[in-house]
Amino acid sequence: MLNIWGVMLFIRMTWIVGHAGIGLTIAIILMASVVTTITGLSTSAIATNGFVRGGGAYYLISRSLGPEFGGSIGLIFAFANAVAVAMYVVGFAETVVEMLNDVDALMTDELNDIRIVGTLTVILLLGISVAGMEWEAKAQIVLLVILLAAIANYFIGSFMSMESKDPKGFFGYNSAILLENFGPDFRDEETFFSVFAIFFPAATGILAGANISGDLTDPQSAIPKGTLLAILITGITYIAVAISAGSCIVRDATGDQNDTVSDTVNCTDAACTLGYDFSICKEGGCQFGLMNDFQVMSLVSGFGPLISAGIFSATLSSALASLVSAPKVFQALCKDNIYPGLGMFAKGYGKNNEPLRGYVLTFFIGLAFILIAELNIIAPIISNFFLASYALINFSVFHASLANSPGWRPSFKYYNMWVSLAGAVLCVVVMFVINWWAALVTLLIVLALYIYVSYHKPDVNWGSSTQALIYNQALTHCMNLTGVEDHIKNFRPQCLVMTGYPNSRPALIQLVNSFTKNVGLMVCAHVRTVTRRPNLKELSQEHVRCQRWLNKKRIKAFYTHVFADNLRHGAQFLMQAVGLGRLKPNTLVMGFKNNWSDGDMREVEIYINTIHDAFDLQFGVAILRLQDGLDISHIPGQDELVSSHEKPPVESKEMVVTVSLSKDPEFDCPSKITSNQSSPLITIDSKSPLSLTDQRLLENSQQFKKKQGKGTIDVWWLFDDGGLTLLIPFLLTNRNKWGDCRIRVFIGGKINRIDHDRRAMATLLSRFRIDFSDIHVLGDINTKPKKHSKLSFKELIEPYRLKEDDMEQEAAERQKAQEPWRITDNELELYRAKSNRQIRLNELLKEHSSMAKLIVMSMPLARKGTVSSALYMCWLETLSKELPPLLLVRGNHQSVLTFYS
Repeated sequence: MLNIWGVMLFIRMTWIVGHAGIGLTIAIILMASVVTTITGLSTSAIATNGFVRGGGAYYLISRSLGPEFGGSIGLIFAFANAVAVAMYVVGFAETVVEMLNDVDALMTDELNDIRIVGTLTVILLLGISVAGMEWEAKAQIVLLVILLAAIANYFIGSFMSMESKDPKGFFGYNSAILLENFGPDFRDEETFFSVFAIFFPAATGILAGANISGDLTDPQSAIPKGTLLAILITGITYIAVAISAGSCIVRDATGDQNDTVSDTVNCTDAACTLGYDFSICKEGGCQFGLMNDFQVMSLVSGFGPLISAGIFSATLSSALASLVSAPKVFQALCKDNIYPGLGMFAKGYGKNNEPLRGYVLTFFIGLAFILIAELNIIAPIISNFFLASYALINFSVFHASLANSPGWRPSFKYYNMWVSLAGAVLCVVVMFVINWWAALVTLLIVLALYIYVSYHKPDVNWGSSTQALIYNQALTHCMNLTGVEDHIKNFRPQCLVMTGYPNSRPALIQLVNSFTKNVGLMVCAHVRTVTRRPNLKELSQEHVRCQRWLNKKRIKAFYTHVFADNLRHGAQFLMQAVGLGRLKPNTLVMGFKNNWSDGDMREVEIYINTIHDAFDLQFGVAILRLQDGLDISHIPGQDELVSSHEKPPVESKEMVVTVSLSKDPEFDCPSKITSNQSSPLITIDSKSPLSLTDQRLLENSQQFKKKQGKGTIDVWWLFDDGGLTLLIPFLLTNRNKWGDCRIRVFIGGKINRIDHDRRAMATLLSRFRIDFSDIHVLGDINTKPKKHSKLSFKELIEPYRLKEDDMEQEAAERQKAQEPWRITDNELELYRAKSNRQIRLNELLKEHSSMAKLIVMSMPLARKGTVSSALYMCWLETLSKELPPLLLVRGNHQSVLTFYS
């Protein structure tokens, strides 16, 4: 209560009654009480929803709404408390200067004397704060006794009217004075809300208990009781003082005993009825009465010096409390590292971890406002800051209740979410009514700080109501989506990307992220094979690290892994199980198996069958090929998945890198984990130079991360797969990185119909609303490939032929059963035309698209069970070799583009 009473009670209360009158003063008190009571209820609810540490409003808001709102209001609240130091000190200085003026002992003039006394006082308070505050709790009791005695002294004195006090405007209780002072008499451009702005800081002490929450024995019990009792007792006291002062003191008085009513004077005010003529005050210059004398309560009281003692005790204790609380709030904010540049103020000193640096900062802020030396200017400034804090506290309770999180269960039950929302709205409205431009500036500051924290995303997790509400909304929207049938207009590629560890194939992730970000779902999938029972705890930690890596790289994707015998089984599990309702992948994205010819052909069989399984499950398929490969996991020191505190010491030559221990590093099958290794921690020489091959691989793996510049995305649309081959390039060109690229479309056709086919394709693309720069009709697509190209293909397939003519039929059948990827002579003859087509397409690709930024091409299909895996792999190899980045795409033949809006 000491923080609520004091300056306003003894210095400004009579001034407020003089301007607003008794009626509006009571309205002001009740209005402030409503705001503070609602905020007190909200504060009590938050404070009883778990253990409360130091940090005041910052701690309450940040742990409820999250670091964005908490970090924003933390700075503002700490600053408001620092300015409050100035308000209390200026109130103290005004009293001292008034006393000096009474004995004609001013040093310069009143304004500069307030600055001098205020500066000396805040220096003294800083010394006390730095020296230690162990005595403060006991001193507060003594100060409270003095304050209560001063209040009692005033009320006793109000019944002791004396003729010597009449010229100064105090006549004792009188109905004429009551009636005259009941209505307002605003002067000097004051209004109801300007007076309210000056009074409202008297109510800011309701957070005094929360500000010292870290020092309370039982904050969950003390904060609700102390806050609500303080509001009740002080509200009653303020109303009593307002009625009392307005009933026994006139607004203006000259202080001259000779200004009595004469026969020639015609006046009707309350003073006239009591025998005094103060009409000269209408011209200004009077120094007594409610309007003019800030020390009028000393005049009314039975013993004037006791009022001064009450002012000194209240103002100094409040200033000291603010000088202590502001650095502690600031220190709590800095400890959470919300604003990295302010970390120096988190350091504490001594056994009590005192924020000495924060004290110095608060001192300079307070001193700057003390030099203003006008209480009526300082009070409205901090009103906006405190109202912003109250608004967010109330909104925190509403938000937490709305989120309906099981973790929101405060032991204080006397609150209501809608009342809290009304309190938040009321605080914002009052901010704008008091001073619209100051309120706007305050909200802009909060917004700017909020955006800053949101952008930098501090690595904290406090289980805020924001997280709970996001979960509720996500769950609700997912459920709503399940009740709506899919429509072609709402199709979006939702990709299951076979990345392995997410940092193993950055080019694959970055390209897919380019066309799925904010458009569709992206899941980075990792199929893992193990030779022993997996350590589930380590796997859980690894999952967290992988997801954290994606978040750090600002890749909007999920990471998931499964255990399976091989890639095919794992992909089957993923394609069937990954997703929730409509948020389910519809496109399988894989890396091309560059070194397939050097590995075990059983792995090729698994790879090709995985593609077939995707089509069987109605998935589209996309395969990305870079000529140097995609997998960089064998290169040391690249984007470790572990956080800094998990890394081994620098002096050891161990670093955590993502590696694939399978025979084929380009294969999406995961690492083989040995009995003594469950995560990819290996020992390497971190200083060993990279080979030229690895350097080129590393450079190319980042090519989709940078802006592509001017160039083309060449779309070779050779089959109607539903439009996925066209949709992906369109989505890419809508991104900043690909915005300068233009789409060129290549289609097959006949030489004598090139113009007709071009116009028909242009019309089709226009109806699809897809911008393009050019359309090329390939009239020579069906001509025979060059001889040397055919010879190269023949050499490629030679190791995988069955050559049944060179063995008995039974032996040939037995070998085919054991090695189903083998290419039979009959199969080779049956698909000779299709083989020649892949050879010819590669020639055309080199001729037309060798300078493209990206080639997106319809992927050839192979009949499952008829075309062997080796032959299909040879087709893909022949088609895609020696080219720029190539994305082979095949939709599931369900339309993804529509003519209609």
